[in-house]
This record gives sequence, structure tokens and C-alpha cells, in this order.
Amino acid sequence: MISEIPVAPPPTPLLQAIDEGAAIADLDSAELEQLADELRRYLLYSVGQSGGHFGAGLGVVELTVALHHVLDTPHDRLVWDVGHQTYPHKILTGRMRQMQSIRQAGGLAGFPKRSESEYDTFGVGHSSTSISAAMGMALAARQQGIERKVVAVIGDGAITGGMAFEALAHAGHERPNMLVVLNDNQMSIGHNTGGLATYFAKIWATKTYLGMRERSKRFLEKFSFLWEWAKRTEEHMKGMVAPGTLFEELGFHYIGPLDGHDLPQLVRTLNNMMELDGPQFLHIRTVKGKGYLPAEEDPVGYHAINKIEAKPKQPQPTVAARPRGPKYQAVFGQWLCDMAAQDDRLVGITPAMCEGSGMVEFAAQYPERYYDVAIAEQHAVTLAAGMACDGLKPVVAIYSTFLQRGYDQLIHDVALQNLDVTFGIDRAGLVGEDGPTHHGAFDLSYLRCIPNLVIGAPSDENECRQLLYTAFQHPGPAAVRYPRGQGPGATIEETMAAVEIGRAVTLRRGSAVAILNFGTLLAAAREAAEAHGATLLDMRWVKPLDEDAVLAAAETHRLIVTVEENAVAGGAGSAVNELLAAHGVDVAVLNLGLPDSFIQHGAHSLLLQEAGLDAAGITDAIAQRCSDGQPLTAAAEFPERRTAANPGLQTP
Repeated sequence: MISEIPVAPPPTPLLQAIDEGAAIADLDSAELEQLADELRRYLLYSVGQSGGHFGAGLGVVELTVALHHVLDTPHDRLVWDVGHQTYPHKILTGRMRQMQSIRQAGGLAGFPKRSESEYDTFGVGHSSTSISAAMGMALAARQQGIERKVVAVIGDGAITGGMAFEALAHAGHERPNMLVVLNDNQMSIGHNTGGLATYFAKIWATKTYLGMRERSKRFLEKFSFLWEWAKRTEEHMKGMVAPGTLFEELGFHYIGPLDGHDLPQLVRTLNNMMELDGPQFLHIRTVKGKGYLPAEEDPVGYHAINKIEAKPKQPQPTVAARPRGPKYQAVFGQWLCDMAAQDDRLVGITPAMCEGSGMVEFAAQYPERYYDVAIAEQHAVTLAAGMACDGLKPVVAIYSTFLQRGYDQLIHDVALQNLDVTFGIDRAGLVGEDGPTHHGAFDLSYLRCIPNLVIGAPSDENECRQLLYTAFQHPGPAAVRYPRGQGPGATIEETMAAVEIGRAVTLRRGSAVAILNFGTLLAAAREAAEAHGATLLDMRWVKPLDEDAVLAAAETHRLIVTVEENAVAGGAGSAVNELLAAHGVDVAVLNLGLPDSFIQHGAHSLLLQEAGLDAAGITDAIAQRCSDGQPLTAAAEFPERRTAANPGLQTP
């Protein structure tokens, strides 16, 4: 058991040989055990150097070694779910020396990525996709006559997603040759019933039993009633000692639960199951953070870690840190508790993101009003709709990219019926090192077109609290989007007061240029406004838009600049463009936001800089719209414009 993360590279002779091209398939049992030990130690070291996902990878070290020993990857397909647990997989597939670059700009992705390696057969960042993808690969192999093994690895959390069960049901019908490995590290599927379960699991995975089963099946299928009786007898026997009846009923041959850290047993079982036709299901039990004592004792806290900084040899002078506010997730969590104290109709719903969304305290204070629906975003939204139908006021805490999965439910079940559901949309905008699978780049675009929906975009912590309160008081569907991480340090008012929906605030008055800021890029927009002597509006609401403020700005300024941490296509800037076009206002407009591309991973500040959404980028973009590149402090830079109200003016 390891109690400290190594700060120096551990000795890894076998692992280095694998990295240089040696075949894992050629290793004997003792060498596989040694490889697993080296892999675990190197994983601890490398993540300590880079930061990143941690506990899940430690828990699948033996499984990863066993799979790459048994499978002929990348010809055989190995599909991982979510991707948190793929660091060992990356190390074993030629990326050992690149691990310290993981989740950094230009380095390895924190999740499987097809363009990164041929061993990453399916790109993934969100959960519950592996069985569908693996089944697609198995059916493609069958249709093309290719001999290929296909394995999907899914966790006990991810398998709660509805998509996973849809795939399981379909696989039972199509009967593809594939194996689903359930990595159960939280005992959420079923409790181990002791030695009897393990004993029978070993029997069910032996060649003797499997051979007898297949021969009996071929004989008894001639007498359908006898085969059905034998099949039911086997299923019921398994159901008494193992939690596999559900999967048997879906058409899978179930084995388990097995100890996922018993490497020799894993190898034997996988070898046997790979010889079987049809859908197979292997249930293993693992310990998240296995081998590192602090992670085993606190698997949630050690889901991921930050880079371990080397201790300075000499005392460093202290530098006054720039004051920063609390994380937006903490602001949301405090608001939720305060709001629940005022209104006993409030209930909180999350799709398995209690800690990430800041709901821990609410769950502790109001357990009877807290609903974690597991990884089931569609269900979360429609559950809230049902509650709203009968007098409750549900608040759904959900990541921007997770809400994408519940989009139809948001439209059909909530907005169409104009139900009183409040959405706290977390991780809006760029999320940094988690990359394109998690960037909340599209929520304004996909929400803005939905009737009945109110959308708020606060610029700081206090505005977030007040807009959440306002959205909750609104008698219909409302959403407030806020980013990951800390705010700028605004003073948070304890008193909650509703603000006028659809009303902007003018923070600075200038000439020639008006900057319309949507969301938490306000500080950068303010610097640009000061550089150009521009008017600055904190718009606060994307829908309804403050039409009066926009039209007034267009009437008195020569350039309208919209700023948002969302895709330019269809975002808040598009709403401004549509309004101006509808009123026949002919004014120069500059929409600044995220480009029409999937932004890769890297530090949040660096990604903003690359997108031109930091203060310098916004300032330069405005300057480039000037004919001479100078700040727009006077009226000479742009010719007169023509509007519907002033047809005599000239078009620029």
C-alpha cells in the first residue's frame, strides 16, 4: 500500500519495455503482476507531476493490464466509458513519456481521443456511451466478415444512464459477439453475498462449465420446453447468489461478481469469455484509488488531484494574492440552501453531480428534498416537470454539456407546458483542461430558440445569486448559466431581491462604441471599454433581451460590440443582430465569442486568450474595426449610418 505520491520517477523496467514496443501478450503471470505494480506506481508519479483524474485509473490497473494482455489491440476494439479511468490505458499504449503533458495545451487529452492514438477506438468525455459504440463496432465487424473481439468497459455509475440500458436491450436482440465489463467500485448494482458468489462466479467462467452449457443447449434446444426450463433454472440459481439476473434476462451471459484486482483470475476469465459467441457480461468489483491509501479512504476527494508542486529550497517572499471570490458552484449551493429555507416547495435535482454542482450542504440540510437521479439527464428534466405539475418548485443543477442530453425533455416536457422549473446551468463557457467534451460552448445557442424560457447570464457572484433568486420567483421555466471556478470577488449581498427580467445595467457611458457584455467576461470587457472610451452595458439577460437598451445604444453609437463566452453562432450576439435587423437599424456590429470550432483543452486563461476573449483580444478586435486602428474616442472613425428612422443618413 502506497501512502505518498512519489516525486521522482519510480523504477519501471517492464513498463518501459512495453512503451518501447514489447508485447504485453508475451508476459507470464508473474510478469503481469510486476507490470501492474509498476503501472500503478508510475500512474501515481505522473499524475502527481501533471494533475488530473486519479482514483478511477488506480482502480482499473489490473483490468487494463489483463485486457491488453488478452486482446490484440488495436485490432481488437477496447471501448472505455467516460474516460476518467483511461490513464493506465494511455500509459500502456505508447504514451508513457507524454503523460506529464496530459490536460495541458498541446498535450495529451484527459479522455480517449481517436485522433490521438489508434488504441483510442472511441472518443468520449460523457458517460453511458461505451456499450452502444462497442455494439456498433461488433456489428460492423460481423457485417464485413472481420474476426475481431470487442470489449466495452463501463462503470457502475455510467450504467445507470438510460442510453446504456437501451444498448443492453438492443444487444440482447441482435446478439453481437461482444463483452461488457462492468467495473463496479461503489457497490451500486448489488451487494456481494460472500464467498458463495465468488465460488459460483469462478465455476461459471470455467471452460468445463461453459462447454457443458453449450452442449446442453444444443441438445435441449431440440425440445423447446426443456431448454426453457433449464435456462430459467440456471438464471434463478444465479439470481440467488449474484446480481446478474437482470443482465441474463436482457440476453447476456453473466459472470460475476469477481475481484477486479485478482489479476490471474481476470486473465483466466477473460480468456474463457472471449471464446464464447454472443453478448457476454463480466461484473467485477474494484476499489477506486486502489493501492494509494488516502485515495482508498476518500475516493470522492481523490477523484482528481492538482499538480504537486516541488517544495522550494529557500523561503520565497510572499506576494499579495489578488482577491478572488468563491466558486460559482459554492454561490449556487448557498443560494439553494437559503432559498429552501424560505420556500418549502423547493426541491433540488442533480444527475449525479452533487459535489461538482455544490449541493453537498443542501443534501445534508434537506435530504428529503434532495434527489440525485444518477447519470440520467433526460429523467432529471422530466422528473422536474412532473414535480412542477403538482405544486413543487424544482431546481435542476446540471452542467451545460449534460443538459444537451436532456434537450428534448427541456423543450417537450418543460417549456411546451410552461412549467415552473429553474435550471442552474453549471460549467457554462470554457472549462479549461477537461476540453471539448466539457466546454459549455453552446447552451445560449440551443436555449435561446426555446419559447417560454427565460435565460440569465450573470457577470459576477452577487449577480449570480440575485438572478437565481429572480429565476426561481419567475412562474415558468428559467435558466441561469454560470462558469466553473471562482468569481472576480464581488461582494455577495445576503439579502435576495428580484431584479427586473430583461433589463440591462449601464456601467459606463462613452461614445462611438457600445460594448454589450453577456456573462462573466465583464472585467475584460470593462478594460476594453476604458481603452476605447466606450459605453459598457451588463446585459444580464439573454432572453428576454433588453430591446430598449440595445436600440438606444444603436441609435447613439457607431459600433455595437457583443461579448459572450458562448459560440458566436446563434448566441447572445445573434439575438442582438436579429433585433437590429427586425427594426431596420443599420449599424456596424462586432460579435465576439467562441469560434465555430471545437476548442481543445488547456488552461482557461490561455483558451480565452486564443479565442480573443481576454481584455487584450477584445480591445484589439475593436481597434481592428476602426479605419485607422486607433481607439474610437471620437465620431470620425465611422461614416454616418442610415436607420429606418433616419433614411437620409448614409450607409457605411
